[in-house]
Amino acid sequence: MNKIKTYFEESWNELFHKVSWPTWAELQGSVVVVMVASLIIALLVFGIDSIFGNGIKAFYNMFV
Repeated sequence: MNKIKTYFEESWNELFHKVSWPTWAELQGSVVVVMVASLIIALLVFGIDSIFGNGIKAFYNMFV
């Protein structure tokens, strides 16, 4: 039981005294970067999916 108590005390100490938390402005900047990167990746996946989807349809239509 003592080990569990020590673990939580050390975790609490580390979270409040050793971790450097980002400022609100840094956090907002990071959120914008993540949103833009997610949008770009989603558009790339959509484009690749559309290209392959149309290619498969064209391939199947050759044999129908």
